[in-house]
Amino acid sequence: MLRLAVVGYGKMGHEVEAMALERGHEVILRIDRENAHELTPERLQFADVAIEFSSPQSAKANVEACLNAGVPVVCGTTGWVNELEELTKRVRAGGGTLFYASNYSVGVNVMFKISALLARYLDKIGGYSVGIKEIHHLQKLDAPSGTAITIAGKIAEEIPSITGWTLPKREDGKIPIEAIREGTVPGTHIISFSSDQDSILFTHEAKSRRGFALGAVMAAEFLYNKVGFFTMDDLLAFD
Repeated sequence: MLRLAVVGYGKMGHEVEAMALERGHEVILRIDRENAHELTPERLQFADVAIEFSSPQSAKANVEACLNAGVPVVCGTTGWVNELEELTKRVRAGGGTLFYASNYSVGVNVMFKISALLARYLDKIGGYSVGIKEIHHLQKLDAPSGTAITIAGKIAEEIPSITGWTLPKREDGKIPIEAIREGTVPGTHIISFSSDQDSILFTHEAKSRRGFALGAVMAAEFLYNKVGFFTMDDLLAFD
């Protein structure tokens, strides 16, 4: 049984708590905007792992507070990748324990691998263009999603002519990403590889936040008593 701190107690935080309890763990600390001042070493000292799902504006400070208190962190907040790189370097240099993923769904992480493999094969054939569409609920703060950016990065690693992504129109050397915000959609990602002859569409549709919560709690279980920087590749033993 793990004693967990949930940092960011919105819809995702509540889902993480429910999943943690279902898997036999205990949540001993819940932090949200109203009590952010309580994220202190004194309150964190009894936590085995912290799970952080907050906002791009507060993620860095939250993760730093946990690292400074010596508590391993599972972080799922997206939209702060530039600041994340700084903390990743710190952890890799021996400054604590951090697990980061732009998406904790097992299915999405399989999608990352398959999209890279498709890109590798189709680049050898030639004649295919790539596009990404992502659809999320109206409350999602960042666009495009961290998952869409990760997919674009995986594909770019396999196709030398691609240098990044653009939002939303086509630009030479960039993968166009269409970001749609509507209703209460938990998360849908569609990758298209299109040529004059045919199209390949690869879709992942999340049915609820439950899959993300399960991955995050699994990451916390994996992280316990480890030191360093980890990702879903480590958890799922892809590499």
